[in-house]
Amino acid sequence: MELHAEKKIVLFDGVCNLCSSSVQFILKRDKKDQFLFGSLQGNYGQQILQQYSLPADTFNSFMLLEGDKLYTRSSGALRMLKHLGGGWSLLYIFIIVPKFIRDAVYNLIAANRYKWFGKMNECWLPRPEWKTKFLD
Repeated sequence: MELHAEKKIVLFDGVCNLCSSSVQFILKRDKKDQFLFGSLQGNYGQQILQQYSLPADTFNSFMLLEGDKLYTRSSGALRMLKHLGGGWSLLYIFIIVPKFIRDAVYNLIAANRYKWFGKMNECWLPRPEWKTKFLD
């Protein structure tokens, strides 16, 4: 797993339309080529969940792995926006909101994401030019 130590790794629910749209959003704006991606259902995602003693069958969190530090839920999403740069990094100001409040909003969206945004039968497949950005 140290092979990608210089990259920030986004782990996401591979069958969630909102999550897949979020990945596409990041891919289109990752001008510094700093992010790699893995679905939580995939081999790499499952290894990370196991390594950090997280449930292997719960996919309701956006996760950002920076080196050996794993950020989940609102913290992961906000840190990703900070690294994305441009005007998006300004949203990192919301890190000052207490985590329990940020995560309550995050959890509300996560709990309803399939109902509000839909769900795919299988993981979303990236464009051919993005294939190298995915870990499995």
